[in-house]
This record gives sequence, structure tokens and C-alpha cells, in this order.
Amino acid sequence: MNHKAGFVNIIGNPNVGKSTLMNAFVGEKLSIITSKAQTTRHRILGIVNGDDFQMVLSDTPGIIKPAYELQESMMGFVKSAFEDADVLIYMVEIGEQELKDEAFFYKITNSKIPVLLLLNKIDKSNQEQLETQVQVWSEKVSNAEIFPISALEGFNVKEVFNRIIDLLPESPAFYPKDQLTDKPERFFINETIREKILIHYKKEIPYAVEIETEEFFEEENIIRIRAVIMVERETQKGIIIGHKGSALKRVGVEARKDLEAFFGKQIHLETYVKVNKNWRSNQNQLRRFGYNN
Repeated sequence: MNHKAGFVNIIGNPNVGKSTLMNAFVGEKLSIITSKAQTTRHRILGIVNGDDFQMVLSDTPGIIKPAYELQESMMGFVKSAFEDADVLIYMVEIGEQELKDEAFFYKITNSKIPVLLLLNKIDKSNQEQLETQVQVWSEKVSNAEIFPISALEGFNVKEVFNRIIDLLPESPAFYPKDQLTDKPERFFINETIREKILIHYKKEIPYAVEIETEEFFEEENIIRIRAVIMVERETQKGIIIGHKGSALKRVGVEARKDLEAFFGKQIHLETYVKVNKNWRSNQNQLRRFGYNN
């Protein structure tokens, strides 16, 4: 039997639905999803296996103009997505007119590999608006196949999935067939806690936070986890903890519930907060957290 396999890399502006799409394809919550921009910081692989195919999906950070070292590293992950793609997914949303980086846009419009342009969130538009947007993007990215979709509602997602399989090259699998992602357990613990912080805290707080799982002990019926929430300043530490620890407790309770669903086991989660001054601009700290690698 002929077997297909390839890398399918998803790029686009912040908050257009890239993570929602990948999670829909994989059937698992690998990428965190919030209404805030810059939710995804790393390049995350989600692996979908069939008897005769393996689709290696890559969710990348939203394209921005970097303002500090962390964001420079995030855009490095996006650049790498152009280098190994067999199929490129360029995701936009209704009402969007341009990519926030001309160099990336040039790479898309001059790509030698298949490009699928997914016009997402069409559940928020009417037919006239949709037709206008399809026309706009067909002129801007003439080398792309355009699919109107709603990643959240599942509209046209299966059709896009099947088209990707059509476009994959013949190849043996790159990963074991039972593998779901390239990331270790601790990565998903960190991301789950960070998602709750993105949801519950405002302004600069979520962007000044990094999570590190210091202990992970798996027993037969329970997983014991100790994680540190790092912030850049003492004032941020107080905000994360909240009055009598109430805010931190809420983060821990919600993260524990999600982790129990993810791992299928009881979770004992212990979290604490510490200051790591200006970690977002410190090359050594960024390498420690998996950036600039």
C-alpha cells in the first residue's frame, strides 16, 4: 500500500484560529486557545495518523513585529515553518486584509509548495461579505486554494483535511504511529497553567509569565506536579497570587481539572510564584525555557 506523510505548517496573524484548527484536526487539545493575541509561543507539532498516511501539523505563533527578545524567538519558529513544509496553510479571518510582515507574505505568494488559504470565522459573516473576501484573497494570493471555514464550528474542516491528504507526498511515517506530538508531558502542564493565566489576568500580566514544571511524579493512580509561575516584577507576583491566595488557587483548580482530563488520572498540582527579572529579554533564560533553540 502506498503511504503518504508530510509536514503541514499553519501560519497567520495572531488570534485567527490556528490553534483551534490544529486541535480540530488532531482531536486533542494540544495548543491553548484564548481570545488574547500571542497565545501560542512555541512551534507545536500535532501528529494525525491513518493506515496509509501521517500528517504532521505545526501550529506557530501569530505573526507580529517583534518588540523584545521573546517575540524575536517566536518569529524564529514561524520562519522555520517555511523551511520544512510540504503543505502550507495560510489562515486569515473574515475582515482581515493583510499579513503583518511583508517578508512572510512574499514567501507565501511565491511558495513552490501547495498553499491552502483558509478564510476562517465565516460563521461571523454573511454571504455577500464572504464572497467579497474570497475575491480579495484570490487576487492577493493567486497561488493558493481558498477554503472558507469555521474551525470552531467544524464547517469545511473535514474537506480541508481530505485535501491536505491529497497533497501529501508519498513517504514513510516520520514518527511512531501512536505518537500524538513532539512535546513532553511537562510542556502541556506548563501550557495548561499559562492558559488559565491568559484567561483570568489582564494587561501585561499574561505576557510577563512563564511556567516551569519542577517536579513530575507519576504513580499508578495519581500524578504529583510541582510548577513555578515566573513573573518579571514583585508587583506582578502579588497580582498573580491575589487576596489571600484566591487568584492563584483559581488558576490551580482550573488547570488541575484540565490536566486530569488530558492525562486520564487524578492530579495533585502544587503551584507557587517567583520573580525572574526581565526574563523575556534575557537570552540565557529564553534558552532555558525552550526559546532560541
